[in-house]
Amino acid sequence: MKEIKLYDSELNIMEYLWRVQEASAKEIAAEMAVQVGWSKTTTYTVLKKCVDKGAVERREPGFHCKPLISREQVQEYETRELIDKLYGGSADRLVASLLGGQTLSGQEIDNLKRLIDRLEQG
Repeated sequence: MKEIKLYDSELNIMEYLWRVQEASAKEIAAEMAVQVGWSKTTTYTVLKKCVDKGAVERREPGFHCKPLISREQVQEYETRELIDKLYGGSADRLVASLLGGQTLSGQEIDNLKRLIDRLEQG
């Protein structure tokens, strides 16, 4: 799995590409202008960073782009980084922090039990 650190600006572009699967740089720039108010130059700069990191594939003609990494890969990487940085590598401390003081529904508890069962089995 590719482990790529993406910043918030790069995630804006990736979220759009994950949704549409492929778009021209011009289409991405138009969307970023609406979503976050970026100029075309700003969008192209951030898009180039995504290409340089290997998160986005650029094809000619027309500077067409598609994601090379999935949302799930980014989520897994960012979660591991968070656990390492703030919880000393301890996933159970993260879960305890997330659940501390919260009431879970029966469905949520069942979902967690199934997840734990799957982790125990392999």
